[in-house]
Amino acid sequence: MDATAAPGPGTSAPGTATEADPETVADLAVVGAGPAGLYAASCAGFRGLSTVLVDALAEPGGQIAALYPEKRIYDVAGWAAVRGRELVGELVAQAAAFDPVWLLGRTATTLTPGDHGGWLIGLDDDGRDARHAGRSSRVTRIRAGAVLVTAGLGRPTPRSLPALRPFEGRGVAYHVPRLEEHRGRDVVIVGGGDSAVDWSLALAPLAASVTVVHRRQAFRAHEHSVKQMYASAVRVLTDTQVTQLHGTDRVEQVTVEDRDGRVTVLPAQAVVAALGFATSLGPLAGWGLATEDRLITVDRAMRTSLPRVYAAGDICTYEGRVPLISVGFGEAATAANHAAVALRPGSRLAPEHSTDREPTPPTGPVAPHGSVASPAAPTPEPSA
Repeated sequence: MDATAAPGPGTSAPGTATEADPETVADLAVVGAGPAGLYAASCAGFRGLSTVLVDALAEPGGQIAALYPEKRIYDVAGWAAVRGRELVGELVAQAAAFDPVWLLGRTATTLTPGDHGGWLIGLDDDGRDARHAGRSSRVTRIRAGAVLVTAGLGRPTPRSLPALRPFEGRGVAYHVPRLEEHRGRDVVIVGGGDSAVDWSLALAPLAASVTVVHRRQAFRAHEHSVKQMYASAVRVLTDTQVTQLHGTDRVEQVTVEDRDGRVTVLPAQAVVAALGFATSLGPLAGWGLATEDRLITVDRAMRTSLPRVYAAGDICTYEGRVPLISVGFGEAATAANHAAVALRPGSRLAPEHSTDREPTPPTGPVAPHGSVASPAAPTPEPSA
């Protein structure tokens, strides 16, 4: 039973789910639609497994889409450099070839045993992301033969300041999904890490003005980027804090105060709070998975402490792990192929050579874990 879903804003994929049967069925449920999750859906589809992707964010891409879609990424194999948005677009297209079910703006809340060794995943809307996605799915659970957790660093909660909160959604944001939205605006960026400096450099050519406000003298960002910022048209105020925002419907001005008590009022039609995110496992913490330092422990097959439950990407940990996107891709492939063997006992672990076959969407679940799911809705063009 398909849910209304779309792999990006401005697109839609019609589907149905009734109050009487609010369930979607798949061989593999991928919890987290970031880079590792998207690639896992492709790998699973290549093995003939049906897949459902669920993510609390309203669009796929994980932290890349949420935090740095315009930044260039330099640690992805095969790309000398690739913008975050472009990478996500290619990953979405790659996964879409196998027709997964997309459940975006949804939170996976519970994990309970299902039939024949499978699992039931309970879903909940936090309201915010589903509303922004322009849809409300009636699907409340997923029935899956296996589960792959690719939830990145967990549920991110942006750090804020008391002065900023009254204008959240009215000029105050915690990331910059579209640089072009700030063309001609006076932008104030609050923070001293890589995100604050990177956004300042990216926005400087477009915005009417960019001011970075940092409460310390030294920046935590990469030294080369900090030098570029000081050499650019960006105004930098250190040892300074935001004390108040002003405006009617939206923010119009920002008051800041330095260590010596000097007060400055800055024009601002946009404020970017680049103060970092606090992360947690969220509902995953109650799933009974073995963890270490808030990360899910896995073995060399990416198996967790629960049968047919796997983890890949930055949410998992094992001795010697290197936290790179490219590493997450390899882990996703390992997990998907081991899941395929678990669901099809006796099948080969190594997949066929991709050059020997064309991608074909699976027709339904292959594992005996419940009724066959309806085919997924037609997949729209990737938005990124």
